[in-house]
Amino acid sequence: MTTADRMIAIRVNGEARRVAAGLTFAGLAAELGLAPEKVAVERNREIVPRSTLAAVAVADGDEIEIVHFVGGGDHAATDDDGWTVAGRSFRSRLIVGTGKYKDFAQNAAAVAASGAEIVTVAVRRVNIADRNAPMLTDFIDPKTITYLPNTAGCFTGEEAIRTLRLAREAGGWDLVKLEVLGEARTLYPDMVETLRATEVLAKEGFLPMVYCVDDPIAAKRLEDAGAVAVMPLGAPIGSGLGIQNRVTIRLIVEGAKVPVLVDAGVGTASDAAAAMELGCDGVLMNTAIAEAKNPVMMAAAMKAAVESGRLAYRAGRMGRRLYADPSSPLAGLI
Repeated sequence: MTTADRMIAIRVNGEARRVAAGLTFAGLAAELGLAPEKVAVERNREIVPRSTLAAVAVADGDEIEIVHFVGGGDHAATDDDGWTVAGRSFRSRLIVGTGKYKDFAQNAAAVAASGAEIVTVAVRRVNIADRNAPMLTDFIDPKTITYLPNTAGCFTGEEAIRTLRLAREAGGWDLVKLEVLGEARTLYPDMVETLRATEVLAKEGFLPMVYCVDDPIAAKRLEDAGAVAVMPLGAPIGSGLGIQNRVTIRLIVEGAKVPVLVDAGVGTASDAAAAMELGCDGVLMNTAIAEAKNPVMMAAAMKAAVESGRLAYRAGRMGRRLYADPSSPLAGLI
């Protein structure tokens, strides 16, 4: 494979992109439909002189800002509707998993289409029998996408705590997703073990985002124990049934002082939009994208659904009425 055939991961104005290795900054500007002579470029917080844009190549992992002049004044401020968890800010409100895909390449393509800035990753033993086996990090760069180690498959607090201690040792991660399952048939969380593990992890300096039942009392206890986000299930993991209890999800949102994200049960785009219309800060999903007939297309649909649901929530829906209310005035009818 030639250098030109190899793809590298970069971030441009906060968005993850994959481009051909060896691409110059002038070439990148052209790909974006920009005239190099009309923009200013910063790489990794250092200015790239305009005179060198055609000669300097983009490098893997670059954080790039491209700016130009726009009409100024004291109006039309940028509408930045990002969200923050544990002091870390993100624009995308969609978090995606990394399981069940055909291969890592398909997974990476789906992540790109989703616009997600966070992916959940399972902690598993290294395959020492095949040291050359592909790894997720070869396809989804943790320098440009935030990895959220999770405790999927853990059925006791001790297993979950041990798993996350190893994850922190391996990658330095402290922002983590905690889930402690009660039994294998429903994969419902064991809230007693979950609460205990949350307390231990918080005391050890972890920042746990916690999978939980859709119960406002349980969610509040997790928050008090140190959870930096609560993640109530919409329906059983992998079921695709959609949100089964909108009332309790809404109550959790109203009572929480930390981000609330629906985790598990989303099946299609309307489910994601519904979660956002309830006021949730985000949605986490895996199976709904990975098991779609076209995962990359579904990832794009989920991105649009999360964005439109959030916009609808901010707009404020009309009130519900028992009877019809005509849109056109009745006065002056012929």
